[in-house]
Amino acid sequence: MRNLKHADVWVNDQGTTAVEFAIVAPVFILLLVGTISICLGLFLVGSLHYAVEEGARCASVKTSVCSDSASILSYTQKQYFGPSTSPNFTYAAAACGNSVSASLSYVVNLGITEVTVPMTASACFP
Repeated sequence: MRNLKHADVWVNDQGTTAVEFAIVAPVFILLLVGTISICLGLFLVGSLHYAVEEGARCASVKTSVCSDSASILSYTQKQYFGPSTSPNFTYAAAACGNSVSASLSYVVNLGITEVTVPMTASACFP
């Protein structure tokens, strides 16, 4: 067996890569998962806004397709392509025209805990 002197231990750099990886990897993985979660949330918001805008437009323009409240909500649901479960859509004839709104709770799983973010969107088309 090799006899190590006290000075040899301080100049030995074996294992430094593993220690550096252990320090940097959790931060990198956290940033990666956080970025993906934020991107999914932004996609959800964009899809939700697109769906309510299309639903309000259909109620005003495409009266043969969207003739009553149930068909308007069904059409709006088909326009939603978000990553979360189906949101709650509502339709109402308002002073501004035909109004469609939606709401849902986006659950972000962070591994340690879950964060619930309420999302809403509304659109009115004359």
